[in-house]
Amino acid sequence: MSSPVTCVIAEDEQLFRDALLQLLRQEWPALTIVAACEDGGAALEAIGEHRPDVAFLDIRMPGLTGLEVAAAAAEASPATQIVFVTAYDQYAVQAFERGAVDYLLKPIARERLVATIARLRERAGTAGTAGAHGATLAALVKELGAALPTPKAAEAPLVWLTASAGKETRLIMVDDVAYFRSDHKYTTVMTEQGEALLRTPLHELLAKLDPTHFKQIHRSTIVNLRMVAGVVRDDSGRGTMRIKGRPETLPVSLTFMPLFRNM
Repeated sequence: MSSPVTCVIAEDEQLFRDALLQLLRQEWPALTIVAACEDGGAALEAIGEHRPDVAFLDIRMPGLTGLEVAAAAAEASPATQIVFVTAYDQYAVQAFERGAVDYLLKPIARERLVATIARLRERAGTAGTAGAHGATLAALVKELGAALPTPKAAEAPLVWLTASAGKETRLIMVDDVAYFRSDHKYTTVMTEQGEALLRTPLHELLAKLDPTHFKQIHRSTIVNLRMVAGVVRDDSGRGTMRIKGRPETLPVSLTFMPLFRNM
């Protein structure tokens, strides 16, 4: 008996996420959906944990774009086949077609999804697919990364925030933040001057930050890239990050390390 085909879905808009889930359950009932994520960081964590056969990635997501997730996933789970979900113009579509990478346009047409499923089944387990797929994804990230708008481009990113430090309420410029760390329902804001507490969960904060400067490095941590002093990889592939102006170091999850390959 063959093993079940597993899948991760990443789409930050619930309406589109639910629609894709429903279509997949109708057209590919044997598919096992192991995670349905609403941001890029959660998607990368899920891919690293489950190593699914297939991942459907929205291009625009908070934190990490679908392109960044795919590029990192090529190292964390090289056998995972990627399908991009996009509402972009013909320029992006042509780039995907040249790279022979599967993509779905929003709103997703049932006929197009059926054709994509057929291609995924045909390629499953094909020798050499993983290496070629990784090279194709790397080329796409390079070509489209600068050309496509960043997630939530229509909304201005957060510039300042108010956080509490004991009985004091502080006004903190986002550029001065070294990193954010999840603290149950709240978020710890760390600067060179110390820490404060923000009454916003980490996943909500992620959608409001400028994705070109703030990236997840762990399920519970977002760093300001301008505050990163260096990253060291250990023998297991995990990393330790040094932050400017802070004595402590931060752990970098194995699945997030490819994002800092050049550091």
